[in-house]
Amino acid sequence: MTPERARAIAAGFDLRALPKDFYANPYPVYAELREHEPVRRMPDGSFFLSRYDDLVAVYRDAQRFSSDKHVEFDPKYNHPPFGSREAPAPLFEHHTTSLVFNDPPLHTRVRQLMMGALTRRAIAAMEPGLLKLVDGLLDRIAVRGGGDLIEDFAAAIPVEIIGNLLGVPHADRGPLRGWSLAILGALEPQLDAEQEELGNRSVREFGAYLERLIADRRQHPGDPEHDVLTRLIAGQAGVEPLTAFELLHNCIFILNAGHETTTNLIGNALVALEEWPEAKRGLLQNLKQHANDPSALEADLTLAVDEFLRFESSNQLGNRRALVACEIGGVPMPAGALITLGIGAANRDPAQFADPERLDLARENNRHLAFGFGVHQCAGLSLARLEGRIAIGRFLQRFPGYGLSAPPTRGGRARFRGFLHAPFTVA
Repeated sequence: MTPERARAIAAGFDLRALPKDFYANPYPVYAELREHEPVRRMPDGSFFLSRYDDLVAVYRDAQRFSSDKHVEFDPKYNHPPFGSREAPAPLFEHHTTSLVFNDPPLHTRVRQLMMGALTRRAIAAMEPGLLKLVDGLLDRIAVRGGGDLIEDFAAAIPVEIIGNLLGVPHADRGPLRGWSLAILGALEPQLDAEQEELGNRSVREFGAYLERLIADRRQHPGDPEHDVLTRLIAGQAGVEPLTAFELLHNCIFILNAGHETTTNLIGNALVALEEWPEAKRGLLQNLKQHANDPSALEADLTLAVDEFLRFESSNQLGNRRALVACEIGGVPMPAGALITLGIGAANRDPAQFADPERLDLARENNRHLAFGFGVHQCAGLSLARLEGRIAIGRFLQRFPGYGLSAPPTRGGRARFRGFLHAPFTVA
């Protein structure tokens, strides 16, 4: 994208009317916004924030900035033919009940229950199974001599991990990725009728499946130390149990939150390494040098994973609503103002990150916002880091000479940045 084109898009920046070349590379536009209009008022009256410090200020202040989506999503989803105030659309019911789009006390209750199954010990116990899963995928890739980085590798990992967390039988996991893509796709700033209908149908279908799964788990509980669904059903002392409705929609959320973002992390990383050959060579040298030093190897890969998350944030956008009249970055906002947090923009803010447009896999003190910040920081961040570290590390150790065999296909989304396809071969 030329500087002139980036300036033109930034001058008329509107999340509801983004041009195709923005999806290919939004970062020059974000740079223009940060420099010239860091608190951008869009045509619909909402605000877009692109500076790191402004995002952190909003994340810190959960008293004035709400995550609840009832007000914002009411006009978006509750209209014919998909829903109404009397019969809300499935997407409205889901996105206003799940953990990420709620404030305390619901947010606090669900997070406490969920975190009990995502302890450090529980996540460490997942590592042997994750290694076996990844190595099995790599074995199949070796036999074929390549494949698709997304379909054959990146997307296959989180679906299995989340399927295990919820205890979804392997035979039932086929539709999970499609449901997740459709439900999260409905969070894009602008939807057409086909996308909205697919999202609503996916909530209905996934919900119907989960009702049967939950009923079975009530009859045959799993180990609450490792089975998130059993833990959510059983609850814990001192925490108000979830209603059947809350339980259903937060199970949908667990799949969605753990699936596409981790798929994007792995896929974005492996494509970025092909676009930054010097960074790839440096990482491969470190992996070779530290092959017999597990602690050093983990440290190398941990730094790399966090840089991939900063450089190509899987989740590019967040949202808040101002509960009172306030000011952000010197710009006054009325009570009720809708605010979009430009995570991808903030993660390349030169005021926070030195040389932010460069992929630096040895970057330290990397306080990126890919997992959010504050009370809504991603509950599964440790699991996502583990998946990224093992998937990317094992892939590079097995196939250091891999290469893309055709241009990768972007997902065409503003909120969730990743690829649909990335064909590759192995040397």
